[in-house]
Amino acid sequence: MPRRVMEGTVVSNKMDKTAVVKVERTFLHPLFKKTVRKSKRYHAHDEANKAQLGQIVEIQECPPRSKLKRWEIVSFKGDAA
Repeated sequence: MPRRVMEGTVVSNKMDKTAVVKVERTFLHPLFKKTVRKSKRYHAHDEANKAQLGQIVEIQECPPRSKLKRWEIVSFKGDAA
């Protein structure tokens, strides 16, 4: 089964080998037909501690590494703003 891949922004890198990534998604409201934005924060494994605040990263599903970490950083898209 393929692993899910998502793109998001690093909002915290204070933990060792972990970054918190905020992923935003948009969808159409079923009744009002208005675009709605929702966001969710994921704890992602960052082996080299390379993730910087505000950086755009790609995360991918992985086997559980701890209680909260089920994602890992695959690639870095943009520099910190």
